[in-house]
Amino acid sequence: MAVEVIFKKRFVNNLIKVQIYLEKEWGEETAARFLKKIDNRINMLKSYPNSGISSEKIRGVRGLLITKHNMLFYKVDGNNIVILNLYDTRSNPTNRSF
Repeated sequence: MAVEVIFKKRFVNNLIKVQIYLEKEWGEETAARFLKKIDNRINMLKSYPNSGISSEKIRGVRGLLITKHNMLFYKVDGNNIVILNLYDTRSNPTNRSF
């Protein structure tokens, strides 16, 4: 049973923004390490899809900490893991959609 990972546009757009910021402010090596952390977490989700923390706002959505400043939101839909958003944990929590 193969697990497919689906990336929503919102996640991709936020990932690009974070990547550009990290490259500009901290260098390419830091940006590459951040992408590696995301890749590792997504690979972990393939084996343990319910490892994230359940959302308080939306049933079925889970959050997984990538770094102390970034949280990935996803949901499990059958054999699919749908990556919904990348959220900056330093932002106002009332603005968080999940």
